[in-house]
Amino acid sequence: MNLYYIGKLLVGIYLRIIYRIQVVGKEHVPKSGPVIICSNHISNWDPPLVGVTCPRPIHFMAKEELFRNRFIGGLLKRLQAFPIKRGMKDRNALRQGLDILKDGKTLGLFPEGTRSKTGEIGEGLAGAGFFASRSSATVIPCAIIGPYEKLKPLRVIYGKPIAMQELRDKKANAQEVTDAIMGDIKKLLDQHK
Repeated sequence: MNLYYIGKLLVGIYLRIIYRIQVVGKEHVPKSGPVIICSNHISNWDPPLVGVTCPRPIHFMAKEELFRNRFIGGLLKRLQAFPIKRGMKDRNALRQGLDILKDGKTLGLFPEGTRSKTGEIGEGLAGAGFFASRSSATVIPCAIIGPYEKLKPLRVIYGKPIAMQELRDKKANAQEVTDAIMGDIKKLLDQHK
């Protein structure tokens, strides 16, 4: 058993003890082929929460600063995370994300790029739309409904795949694709609050 699965097991036990996690819609995540999971972002715990509730292993982007510490950076890499330079076009991270999808794996993204301070969904950045339009991946919207408070329900909702082919056919730009993804995440939040 590799570190990813050990981490998933241990973190999953911890999160399920501390929070009453409820997961809805896992069946919408395809069992094979490239997948992008796009979620809202309300806490530093969001990546591990999505990681333990998704039925497939996920590769997440993480801010480059986290990789500067040799121990933390090494751990993150073994947990399938890779660095991205925030605030600029990071061609290496974009290439790495596309390679993950080309290999038929799962890429986890938080299109807002940073945590919401208010818990309300924010504007999405064009990065999610870039990966969705430049790949053949199935895009699954995901809504995390908090709050992260001990012994209070914490819900993770996986929605139905987004109709990406229509957007790809009309050659929607990356921001338009991101806006469509954010619209589906917002619908999930509104439906399940």
